[in-house]
Amino acid sequence: MRRLYHRVDRIAGNVINVRAGDVKYRELAEVSSRAGTSRAQVIRLNNDEVSLQVFAGASGVTTDAQIRFLGHAMRVPFSDALLGRVFTGGATPRDKGPALSENLIEIGGPPVNPAKRIIPDKMVRTGIPMIDVFNSLVESQKLPIFARAGEPYNPLLARIALQAEVDVIILGGMGLKHDDYLFFRDNLEENGAISRTVMFIHTAADPIVECLLVPDISLAVAEQFALQNKRVLVLLTDMTNFSNAMKEIAITMEQVPSNRGYPGDLYSQLAVRYEKAVDFDTSGSITILAATTMPGDDVTHPVPDNTGYITEGQFYLREGRIEPFGSLSRLKQQVNGKTREDHRAIMNTLIQLYAGHNESVEKRSMGFRASEWDNKLLRYGERFEKEMMDLSVNIPLEQALDLGWEILADCFEPMETGIPTRLIEKFWPAKKETPISSVSNGR
Repeated sequence: MRRLYHRVDRIAGNVINVRAGDVKYRELAEVSSRAGTSRAQVIRLNNDEVSLQVFAGASGVTTDAQIRFLGHAMRVPFSDALLGRVFTGGATPRDKGPALSENLIEIGGPPVNPAKRIIPDKMVRTGIPMIDVFNSLVESQKLPIFARAGEPYNPLLARIALQAEVDVIILGGMGLKHDDYLFFRDNLEENGAISRTVMFIHTAADPIVECLLVPDISLAVAEQFALQNKRVLVLLTDMTNFSNAMKEIAITMEQVPSNRGYPGDLYSQLAVRYEKAVDFDTSGSITILAATTMPGDDVTHPVPDNTGYITEGQFYLREGRIEPFGSLSRLKQQVNGKTREDHRAIMNTLIQLYAGHNESVEKRSMGFRASEWDNKLLRYGERFEKEMMDLSVNIPLEQALDLGWEILADCFEPMETGIPTRLIEKFWPAKKETPISSVSNGR
């Protein structure tokens, strides 16, 4: 039986302080006062001084409130009944469905022992050429999507949720506008993907502590599915909102701030979540894609800056497209040599020629006369942007590779591409004969 405490020493924002013994970090408690009963979580221990974040806010909590510690950390129910459901950041139903209470698992556990991991070697196909062809997503990879405010990172995550060749999708939303939450829910329902999806959604109107719980709950559930030999893709949006929630609580607790006011353990807090990505040696896998907004489009901002040291590459979303030069998947070489023999050659050639296109665009903007080669590059770049870079394009990998060959054949001669002869002989499209009936007879 856990002891009751009847005295709150301090109330600051949504954080209350009480003196108690035999309490663990992240332990849950019930706070009862005249305003009702609310859950709280231990967020700091300093000898016998315990700081708790009240889920529903400390408004109405008085100094004579009763605090009862529950003896365990946050738990979430796990079963196949989670699929197709929508929950809050506190794991309570948001979809008006029945509450689940069986098979409770604790969240926030340690990452998987490296001895139980294998080297990732399987591709996660998404149907998006700028990912599948140029920066292949690999099972157990952890990748952020860096984007400034206003970029369509949520629609991109929704498309990946619909098209990714995985068994289970876990969508964790942090600080979402209500419209964004409805977009995800309705899009998945209308396209028949909700049945393999579990959603944990924290909106901007919900208690801030639930924002901090979303990644841990999402990853705890993902781990259980992976142990059932499922390929799980975890989509998180937005990790900057998660970091801002940590920052707000740190300020409330009067912690000494670090860079731009963020807590000094920002790197560790992000790393402990991203390191949950894993490919089990005898079971399934967890792959993580997390949107990370960059305030002012500043990649040196503490959140994207720290993230870049943890993850295995990044996708840059600029002007509604995945930017090919800043984006990088450090594990793509593990899989793109096993797809089709021309994959690496076509990938490198298309990007190299697109870089030449950008130089030709710059020359034209400066008033230089365009050469014949510049005109070829300009024509190629227009087709490449429209047919491969546009995020509305949805085609399988093999079809995307064939499309790359078609664009090259339409704009260049084979020897101008630098592709090995053996691949040109095998994959270069044959020129279509012009039908005689379509040739003008001059009349």
